[in-house]
Amino acid sequence: MPKPVPFLWFDGQAEAAAELYTSVFPRSAITEISRTGPGEPAMTVSFTLDGEPFTALNGGPQFAFTEAISFQVPCADQEEVDRYWSLLSEGGEEGRCGWLKDRFGLSWQVVPTALPGLLGDPDPDRAQRAMTAMMGMAKLDIAAMRAAADAG
Repeated sequence: MPKPVPFLWFDGQAEAAAELYTSVFPRSAITEISRTGPGEPAMTVSFTLDGEPFTALNGGPQFAFTEAISFQVPCADQEEVDRYWSLLSEGGEEGRCGWLKDRFGLSWQVVPTALPGLLGDPDPDRAQRAMTAMMGMAKLDIAAMRAAADAG
């Protein structure tokens, strides 16, 4: 059965983007680079991120990424949050609440797996304190959100 494959449009940076992404995520690799001729820049780059297929196209400047599409990186602990945040935001732009844009303009959400439990706490006051703490953060800090939740 066919499986959807994310297809990302770049302006001359498809190969560099694929190199970055495959260096950040484990079990990832560039699988094919198609060029219009020898020595020419990549037209498309096929790659996998943790075994999931992606394609990058050097399509030109007509289209740019927006926050309407992003990739979420669920992180088991603060060490993972710190690692992915650092690698993906380098040369890019930090946003709020765990969002960032990488140096190619693609949006990512670097989110601890503990977040839904904090924001969905059965005690609405605890959940609200965790949410308020999160709203003031760029990179999410699990300990600070837990401390805020417990501060009541």
